[in-house]
Amino acid sequence: MEPQAQRVIVACDKFKGSLTATQVLDLIADGLRDTIPALDVDTLVVADGGDGTLDAAVTAGFARVPVTAAGPLGEPVETAYAVRGDRVIVEMADACGLVRLGDAGLAPMDATSRGLGDVLVAALDAGLRDIVVGIGGSASTDGGAGMLAALGARLLDAAGDDLPPGGAALARLDRVDLTGLHPGLAEATMTLAGDVDNPLLGERGCVAIFAPQKGADAAQRAELEIALTRYARLVTEATGRDDTERPGAGAAGGVGYACLAVLGATMRPGIDLLLDLVGFDALVAGADLVVTGEGSLDEQTLLGKTPAGVAKASARAGVPVVAVCGRSLLSPADVAASGIEAVHALTDLEPDPAVCMRDAAPLLRRLAADVAREHLRA
Repeated sequence: MEPQAQRVIVACDKFKGSLTATQVLDLIADGLRDTIPALDVDTLVVADGGDGTLDAAVTAGFARVPVTAAGPLGEPVETAYAVRGDRVIVEMADACGLVRLGDAGLAPMDATSRGLGDVLVAALDAGLRDIVVGIGGSASTDGGAGMLAALGARLLDAAGDDLPPGGAALARLDRVDLTGLHPGLAEATMTLAGDVDNPLLGERGCVAIFAPQKGADAAQRAELEIALTRYARLVTEATGRDDTERPGAGAAGGVGYACLAVLGATMRPGIDLLLDLVGFDALVAGADLVVTGEGSLDEQTLLGKTPAGVAKASARAGVPVVAVCGRSLLSPADVAASGIEAVHALTDLEPDPAVCMRDAAPLLRRLAADVAREHLRA
């Protein structure tokens, strides 16, 4: 009797800066079959709420609906939401995230979350009410003020004029008027997909922890903290509740706070939510191996990034998991604690990181062939 064909699930995120998630999947599948031509390989784009979330939803059967929205500096950009039935997936990164800044450079004081609000308005206008928002990869630290403005809120200065975009302008905020919010929000259920549990303010808040990676220096961070503190006080006055300390309020430069405090959102780990949406549990049942990965395995990986989430879900099904990556900064103990059986890095084949970035495609295919030899019946 012929032995039953082995089945492998490849569930990966992008290798940021070198390979898209789809390229990663194709290269790994090809490399695995270089060693075992008859191998049954299922591929799945997965994401954790940041850039790539829309792509993951579309590959899982959601339809992409184009939307024109404000980019992080207010410029019009072509983005989309993804819909299946009444459920809609919105990705902040694609509308107004860091990936949209490009050559324009970082803009910590002026970048806005308005584009996210524009996409939400489009979805609400289409009658969609079951909303999942991926909030990773944001470019702004405006507390979600831009998003709220797009949804119909007014953020007014002492003269009664609407504030300009950006977190710095919130230092002049005098009143928050929520009476004009989109009426569809009253019927909507909003779930935030993210892996951040930080509060809005303070030493673990969005300014202290995340503003530096958005380009804010020490003086700018002090200014933004003061501005967001004022904003939070006035939002609390408008809503009658203080949500600044809620886990996730500091996500996406404070967009988490606006969604939790004003829009009644709840929060779930992004990777768990996305794995549910793409039907990972059903797909992994009975597989022989899962291959997951992303560009860099590091401490952030353990806090809910794609490989850790895939490993956790695979463990429930009793399927072993190996990870592939560009580089790994995890100790053997960290890897074991994550549930990952082994890590294979491009730097195992080529120690020069620059060469790994340049030649990521052929190196990853070679790495996948090694995975098949070491973890499957060749």
